[in-house]
Amino acid sequence: MAETFRVLLSDSLAPQGIEILKRDSRIRCDTRTGLSTAQLAEIIPPYDALLIRSSTKVTREIIEHAASLKVIGRAGVGVDNVDLDAATRCGIVVMNSPLGNSVTTAEHTISMMMAMARHIPAANAAVRAGKWERGKFIGIEVFNKTLGVIGLGNIGRIVADRALGLKMKVIGFDPILTSDAAARIGVEMVALEDLFRRADFITVHTPLTDETRGLVGPAAFALMKTGARVINCARGGIIDEDALYAALKTGQIAGAALDVFVDEPPSSNNPLLALNNVIATPHLGAATDEAQVQVGVDIANQIIEFLTEGTIRHSVNIPALTPKELEVLGPHLALAEKLGRLAAQLIEKPPSQIGVGFAGEAANLKSEPIVAAALKGLLSGFLDQQLNLVNAPYIARERGIVITETRSRETTDYINVLTLTVRTAESVHDVAGSVVGNRALRLIRIDGYPIEATPDGYFLMLHNRDVPGVVGAVGSLLGQAGINIAGLELGRDRIGGMALSLVEVDGPVPSRVLENLKTIPAITSAALIKL
Repeated sequence: MAETFRVLLSDSLAPQGIEILKRDSRIRCDTRTGLSTAQLAEIIPPYDALLIRSSTKVTREIIEHAASLKVIGRAGVGVDNVDLDAATRCGIVVMNSPLGNSVTTAEHTISMMMAMARHIPAANAAVRAGKWERGKFIGIEVFNKTLGVIGLGNIGRIVADRALGLKMKVIGFDPILTSDAAARIGVEMVALEDLFRRADFITVHTPLTDETRGLVGPAAFALMKTGARVINCARGGIIDEDALYAALKTGQIAGAALDVFVDEPPSSNNPLLALNNVIATPHLGAATDEAQVQVGVDIANQIIEFLTEGTIRHSVNIPALTPKELEVLGPHLALAEKLGRLAAQLIEKPPSQIGVGFAGEAANLKSEPIVAAALKGLLSGFLDQQLNLVNAPYIARERGIVITETRSRETTDYINVLTLTVRTAESVHDVAGSVVGNRALRLIRIDGYPIEATPDGYFLMLHNRDVPGVVGAVGSLLGQAGINIAGLELGRDRIGGMALSLVEVDGPVPSRVLENLKTIPAITSAALIKL
């Protein structure tokens, strides 16, 4: 019988999205809107997925009560109503549906710019009040003006495209978009300070984070040309409201168009709402029939794909993986976790630095999930908590562990190699493995000793001097203890030097047997490894 997943919908969603959830026999969907934090925390434990919009605040309290929760789906872009740190720490994937309302929000941005440039809201109100004051509402053209776009993601790019259609000059700032990529869409990339200096209109399209909060503040307004105008259809708080009010009052800037506020709805005594050169709308960026349907359909499909297939799309706290990518990465994820588990059993002190090396064809792989898998395997040996690809990197960074990556496309005896190097306050250990064929995993090196073994099950790991008789003595001692040898792999640094033996056994080995192994004269250490 197919597994059934429970989904809780705590905000309103387009009927088309709800229908997709209810039509799938594997999904049991409950709708409970208008819940308080305490009420939601009380009922959340049995649910596998929580589907929200902007009303529900997914707090740490709720997440800590969510015993079964695997994914939080946000119908829309912003996830600032979700405690991402708490979700990530608990291994919960948080995903949004950023494409469904991109066009709608971009169009609203252009609409707000035009309405501000031509004083449309005030002129409309005057006519309705019986006034015909044409001279009072002289506006400006946007033709040949410079639009500065801060953040060239999905929405920012669409805004730029529409502005170019209006024959505006578009300049942009984005920390990860290259100048060549921007040039292909007709945007000149500039430094943020230059954007403030040059733009006639400035629009923000970034998420609200610690780095972007107050991004457009007193220093930014001081750089702007007199008569500039600002637009915010992204998130309240990106533009410093106090600084904006001061700049509007002094005439440093000519106007502001705001669809979002720090507090929503804004207080009736918010000073910005008393200014004639401010136009405001009640967070309408995504408020079109088409967008409401699309984000609902998108997030419903994403939730189903995640729960039933493991597909991750538009996650904000883990790299997105399609089924095709998972098929390719799957063996490497398994290998990385095995290497992490092995390394955890080699070190005695907590790790301070972890390096993951990708060689040969492995250098072409998406690294983030593989690094996460290695961290999961490694940290599972030290921490008494559930770890997965979502929370392992977060917990590692939280503990001050430095994570590095290296890549080399050179090949040796193996077409692809993953290497994990772990440093502690007292030691350095490295282990390496390879994926042979399509899915076979091989352990190929431990601390410089070449070895080839399938990393699965129990192993006795023995360090010994490379002298005759060691294998026989080990076999005899294990036989006397009733322990069967399932396999044996040997590696040495040089003839007559030191050697490493991996003796595959069928199960756990009593500590007294380990102590007896250490009495064999050539053996310098003996430990049980479980992979």
